[in-house]
Amino acid sequence: MTLSKLKIFYSSVACALAATLGVQAQTYHLPGMHSEQQSNLLAEQEKVEDMFDLNIANYLDFPDEEEPEEDIYTEGWDSGLVNCYKDVEVPQTATIDVSDYAMPVPGYITSPYGYRKRFRRMHKGIDLKVQIGDTVRAAFSGKVRIADYEGRGYGKYLVLRHGNELETVYGHLSKFLVKPDQYVKAGDPIALGGNTGRSTGPHLHFETRYMGYAINPSAIFDFEHQCVHTDTYTFDKRTYTKARNISKPANTRHDYRQTAPARQTASAAPAKEPAASQRPVEVAPDTSPKYYTIRKGDALVEIARHHGLSIKQLCDLNGIKPSSMIYPGHKLRVR
Repeated sequence: MTLSKLKIFYSSVACALAATLGVQAQTYHLPGMHSEQQSNLLAEQEKVEDMFDLNIANYLDFPDEEEPEEDIYTEGWDSGLVNCYKDVEVPQTATIDVSDYAMPVPGYITSPYGYRKRFRRMHKGIDLKVQIGDTVRAAFSGKVRIADYEGRGYGKYLVLRHGNELETVYGHLSKFLVKPDQYVKAGDPIALGGNTGRSTGPHLHFETRYMGYAINPSAIFDFEHQCVHTDTYTFDKRTYTKARNISKPANTRHDYRQTAPARQTASAAPAKEPAASQRPVEVAPDTSPKYYTIRKGDALVEIARHHGLSIKQLCDLNGIKPSSMIYPGHKLRVR
């Protein structure tokens, strides 16, 4: 067979195969049962956007809002009254978080909470020693509800409402550093100490109130050690007027230390301590460990400041560095 005839033969074979395959490709199809199953599967399949939450904001760790929910600022907000809860039903007991705090001033107690026979009325707060112009700080984070003046009582005074459902009152001020509706953090300067209103000398009148009930501030704060007694305070209608862990000897020691600079200025020679028979019995300081549970948004510097520590002291207590990460729910030793 010649070369030309071979080419013609193989060309014919190739065409025949192509035609055969083409027919098979066009006529090939899935069996009917498989085709039906495939259609049902596609029909029942969910859309990808329905299967996954594609909102990336749900996966980002945004910090909590600094301000509490707005509803705590509605009850009697515009009443202008220190006690705006007169017609509100108050629970018998309530547990209040007081762990995020600051001492309003470092001064000692000059007049305690309680009934005053001389004036025949309750003293619904405590008086703390300040000099005119001393900085007064917010005891807790919250919003300023009232900044006003009352000539026959508080003088210049502030009322702050806090996210832990407390309100605090600061009286006899000389100057406001904040204004109504302004949000402040615990420890922020809010005013300067003074002697305005019904006052016999410079001091800060300080009240702590829960839904109108004037709690004894010494039930929450340990003014000798400049801290809170515990991270929570349990309000009880039967005991809210009582102090907690406060003794006369403890206050006497605190008063003596606080007034030492003034006594030394008034006298060329350093003041002598009271005679042994007059001094209160020394009580061993509480050296048991104390821990703080970290909350979302906390920072080491704020935790240290609120517990009267330096960053170095806080880090040394916990074996960490100032740059160490802290996580909500973990505990830090603060004493």
